[in-house]
Parts: sequence; structure tokens; C-alpha cells
Amino acid sequence: MFTGIIQAIGTLRQIDVRGGDCRITIDTGTLPMADTTLGDSIAVNGVCLTAVALDGPRFSADVSRETLSRTTLGQAAIGDPVNLELALLPTTRLGGHLVSGHVDGLGTVTERRHEGRSWRFTIEAPPSLARYIAEKGSMTINGISLTVNAVDGSSFDVNIVPHTLAATTLGSTHKGDKVNLEVDLIARYLERLLLGNRASETGSGVTMQLLNDSGFAPT
Repeated sequence: MFTGIIQAIGTLRQIDVRGGDCRITIDTGTLPMADTTLGDSIAVNGVCLTAVALDGPRFSADVSRETLSRTTLGQAAIGDPVNLELALLPTTRLGGHLVSGHVDGLGTVTERRHEGRSWRFTIEAPPSLARYIAEKGSMTINGISLTVNAVDGSSFDVNIVPHTLAATTLGSTHKGDKVNLEVDLIARYLERLLLGNRASETGSGVTMQLLNDSGFAPT
């Protein structure tokens, strides 16, 4: 588990293709790695990866074909900056929200504009995620815990303050870029709980029909 509070910006240093998937090596920058051990989880742009090799300020992780196809890691290139966060501890301040590091889909930045001293980003999410996005709710974007400021269908806005812009990869994120999205963990489980005993039924329409009956689904 993570909090969505980015601890450092790292750099992708190596990509080794291995039979359809790959192993990546990342320079961790200022990430505190002193007590990190093999097998520890590290969030890379919001993707939970397992450290399989450690070499001073660098670590390596295997990335499956599934992860490559469903996250921005499939489009990553050597030299790219990445947001990094170590797994939370019982003593960690929960400054963001509970983040699993399991990406739900790819969003597209459709607008980036000044708003006071901040920047306002508009992101188009996959239609299947629209029902999880709520105004003033939480959304994880490239591993960053952010508050949704406005929602319009599957499109939503977030406000990025100067510190977040400087301390994360959002500073180099522009219109047209793809971003990893993870919806609020509570919203995802709430939908499943609403099914009750019907959760064991098969068929893609079960969830949406129940939500329509309950008034939770978008119109």
C-alpha cells in the first residue's frame, strides 16, 4: 500500500526485454533507500513493482506483459523521469489517500492551463472508470494523490499547486500525454458490496444494472 505522496523523482536507466516482458532499472535519486531490501514494493509512476535487484541508488524490477499493456510503462524510454514512493509503514503519515499501486486505466491530458499560481489539468479517463470519479473525491495520477475539482462525464479536472508541479513528473506532463489512473479504493469496493449476493453471478451487465437501479450509475 502507498499514500500517493511522491518521495522522489527517479530516472529510467535501463530496459532489458526478456521474452515478451522486461526488467527495468531505475536511478532512485533522493529516495531514501537505506533500509530497502529485495522483495520490497516501490511505486513507479503509480505502478507497484517489486525490487528484484539493488545496486546503491538503483533498483531493478520485472514488468509483466500485462503491466506493459495497461500502464505508461509500456511506452517508457530510457531517460524518462518517474515518480517514486516506497510502501507505507505503520508509522507513515497518511497525507494522501490509500493507494494500492494497481492501475485501473490510462487517461489522456486534454488541457493544461494556468489558474492563479497553480496549473489546472483536464484529463479524459476511460468511460469504464467514469462512475468512480466524484467531485472532491480522490484520484491517483501517475502515483500522485490528487483531489478531483470538477467532473464532466469521463473527463475531470485537478488543480496542481507549485510544490506538486516541481516535486513530481507533472511539471513535464503536457497536453496529449498518457497518465496512469487509479480510482479511489473505497469506491471500487463499494461498487462490489452493492452487488450483495449477486456478486457471484456472471455477466457483464450485472454491476451496471444494479447501479442503475440504485441511482449510482452516471446518466
